[in-house]
Amino acid sequence: MDSARGAAVAAEGFGLKGPRGWAFRSVDIDAAPGALVAIEGPSGSGRTSLLLALTGRMRPTEGRAVVAGLELPRRMAAVRRISALGPVAGVSDLDPALTVAEHLRERALLQRRFDGSLRALLRPRAERSADARERIEKALSAAGLDLAALPKRERTSVRDLERLEELRLSVALALIAEPRLLAVDDTDLKLSDADRATAWALLRSIADGGTTVLAVCSQAPGDAGVVRTTGAVRDEDEAPDAAPVADRSTTTDADAGTDAEAETATETETATEADSEENTNEEGAADALAETGRA
Repeated sequence: MDSARGAAVAAEGFGLKGPRGWAFRSVDIDAAPGALVAIEGPSGSGRTSLLLALTGRMRPTEGRAVVAGLELPRRMAAVRRISALGPVAGVSDLDPALTVAEHLRERALLQRRFDGSLRALLRPRAERSADARERIEKALSAAGLDLAALPKRERTSVRDLERLEELRLSVALALIAEPRLLAVDDTDLKLSDADRATAWALLRSIADGGTTVLAVCSQAPGDAGVVRTTGAVRDEDEAPDAAPVADRSTTTDADAGTDAEAETATETETATEADSEENTNEEGAADALAETGRA
């Protein structure tokens, strides 16, 4: 395993609070580069919010976290640059009307536009196209997505994909950026036992290749490192050192993310990243566009 390129993830007393209370709290993580970490918990326990906070997409409220030597929340923009999101509802959704080829081509173009250096942008068109094809082929291979096996090959619409194929496509799109940290939400959602085992084998192979993987699930496999979320604290007057309580019956993961999004989703760092409070909405909008491919 080439773990040198993976991102180590460490957190202590990590928490995020929104208007309705704590999305998650008192989370501790110690994951080596190239690890497979399962974020396990019931729906509504703050799993997705934790995933987004650890990848620099949401601003934490308390505690400390370090990703690849980059401290959160001070280095959120830098963490976003080395991490990529697989499927996350409401953040990196696939467009059901687009084909697999259209998604791949769009992501490759966005990768070159938002993450490429000026020198790379000035390369001859044929060279840029060859690089994009190489990135796509490498990502498809790592995600185990065989275009020839799809009903209409690369012209297959997302709406016609099986759940496991859709997961593979989302992972492939994320891997085009060659991230050091890959985040996947709802890994085992709507999968049969056989497909669930296949999905975990896929993520395990990516981790074995050196990329650190964070995967949200309802039940973690036995060979993964596990971080458990137990729920959010709704009481605004709860003492700061109170332990997390059972998950909220009326608030889902998406709600927890919405609670904090008004304060966190569009916040980004200044060019020097020396002062995390001097964030701009413009940079956050650009990050969101690069993540989803659509405004």
